Amino acid sequence: MNDTWLVAGLGNPGPKYAGNRHNVGRMVIDVLARRAGSSLTTHKARAHVADARLGVLPGGAPGPRVVLAIPGTYMNVSGEPVSALLRFYDIPPERLLVVHDELDLPPSTLRLKRGGGEGGHNGLRSISASTGTKDYVRLRVGIGRPPGRMDAADFVLRDFSPAERPELLVTLEEAADAVEQVVTEGLEKAQLRLHTA
Repeated sequence: MNDTWLVAGLGNPGPKYAGNRHNVGRMVIDVLARRAGSSLTTHKARAHVADARLGVLPGGAPGPRVVLAIPGTYMNVSGEPVSALLRFYDIPPERLLVVHDELDLPPSTLRLKRGGGEGGHNGLRSISASTGTKDYVRLRVGIGRPPGRMDAADFVLRDFSPAERPELLVTLEEAADAVEQVVTEGLEKAQLRLHTA
């Protein structure tokens, strides 16, 4: 049984989008790679990946093997590299954890779930279509709703403001903690810890 996890952080490629709200999933992967002392390298599946071990198991042993991944494609076609990486590393979709931005949660709120709908999120829709299943784990990182009458598509492509940065940095670390808990303790324990905190 392959106990490796694929953890994919969604966003858009290139410096133009790097600080966008839509790229918060990619930001979490950067935090995890830094924690693991790993560097993301280009993979033929049109993604940037790092082979790492996350967290520490009871007794002090290194945590399980994890493939950290950032699709090199735009958000709405994230599914192609994600499904290619699952095949390449022989990881079943139930061991896929996708980190993504969530308009329907207040800023800095984190929620874990397995399966369910895509809530209009084009990255999730692409992954569900490419993998043929919705039965994967999602870490939803709240970015809140756009102010006033601003279009949601414009809002997600805006950078976090300087005033939001300190809270964002805390949220990214908490999101990385949640990912580590899923892979070391299992989804249910991680949910219990995150949702009752």
